[in-house]
Amino acid sequence: MYKLYYYPENANAAPHMILEEIGESYELMFVDRAKNAQKSPEYLEINPNGRIPALEDGDLIVNEAAAIVLHLVDKHPQAGLAPKFGTPDRAKFYQWLIFLTNSLQEELMVWQYPERVSGDDAAAIDVIRRGAEARASNFLDVIEDHLGANGPFVLGNKLSAVDFYLVMLARWARPMANPPRSRPHVAKLLDRMTALPAVRRAYEREGVTDEIC
Repeated sequence: MYKLYYYPENANAAPHMILEEIGESYELMFVDRAKNAQKSPEYLEINPNGRIPALEDGDLIVNEAAAIVLHLVDKHPQAGLAPKFGTPDRAKFYQWLIFLTNSLQEELMVWQYPERVSGDDAAAIDVIRRGAEARASNFLDVIEDHLGANGPFVLGNKLSAVDFYLVMLARWARPMANPPRSRPHVAKLLDRMTALPAVRRAYEREGVTDEIC
């Protein structure tokens, strides 16, 4: 049985939705980030980076949300959450997942935690936060344009793990001046995704009961 180490609304959300969609048994392992438990000696043995999430798969431990997602879709190809290996669609799947984690997610992290870059300089915090939000907004515009031309899902007519990952980031981005749902094609995708039982179950199991994104 899988074990997913999580804290509500953290980067564990994408792997959690994938686990629900796949339908495999798993156990949630709460890491109390409010008490800095991700930096505890016990958790650092699981993830030396002191970050959430982590996935235990027997003797294997996988860290980093995107890596966990890739491991799950590769191990459970019958779920159909990634195109076949070696195909052009598989290359596009990699492209969009890496874009979400390396570009949009990175800017959202800076936007949410600008003090990690600036220290206690209030003026610098404001500049860094506004810059990160502008860049994140531009990346959301890229997704909007892509969906308008190629939707309804990121990979066209086929649901994939990339769509679940976007749900997670869209939730983080809700407080932006121009949130993801201000873009009509993104909003339609989010409507489709949040109607899925797997998405609703994952957030409910984490104690998230308000509108998902």
